[in-house]
This record gives sequence, C-alpha cells and structure tokens, in this order.
Amino acid sequence: MLPDSIPQRAETLQVLRLISEFEPILMLTGDDEGYGSRWTIAGQQVQPAIARYLMESGFIAEIGKTEFGARKLALTETGSDFRTRGLNWWANLGFLQKLKVTLFG
Repeated sequence: MLPDSIPQRAETLQVLRLISEFEPILMLTGDDEGYGSRWTIAGQQVQPAIARYLMESGFIAEIGKTEFGARKLALTETGSDFRTRGLNWWANLGFLQKLKVTLFG
C-alpha cells in the first residue's frame, strides 16, 4: 500500500505503538457488516477509518472476546512488521516533516 493511502499516518502509527499483547484494540460491535461502531485502545477511541484500515489490511485480527462481548484485536505478524517499518520511517523524518504529517495526515 502507498503511504498516502494510510489514514492519518501519525495517528495510525500511535495506535500501532499502543497495541500490545496486554493492550489490544477493543471492538464494540454494533452493525451487521462485521465492523464495530466503536473501537478503543487504552480507554481512548480509535478513529473508525484507522481501525477499518488496520483490519482490512490484515494488520490486526481478533484474538477473542471480553466477558462483556467486545472483540479483542491484536497485531498480526504482518502488523508487527508494518509497525516496525512505520517506526523506522518516523525516526528518519525531520522535525518539519513530522509536523506536516501530524497536521495534514
């Protein structure tokens, strides 16, 4: 995928940083299409476009459900590789480039 197709690249990378074995994304189901109406990680809402992008790209997958029925989503092997590449990309950006990506996606 092209970097321009990644929604809100800085925020997507932040979500990828937060995902761990002990901190999965929670998907609160709410419709018939298989996509939840809300996604959260560490108590903060994840933008639907970012969550859908990660799911449709195969970067996150369901690992189970909570006792309240929310789906738990964790990084796949491909997702871990994607996160590593993203962190390397971010580390190689200069201050102004990081600012531009953060402000304009």
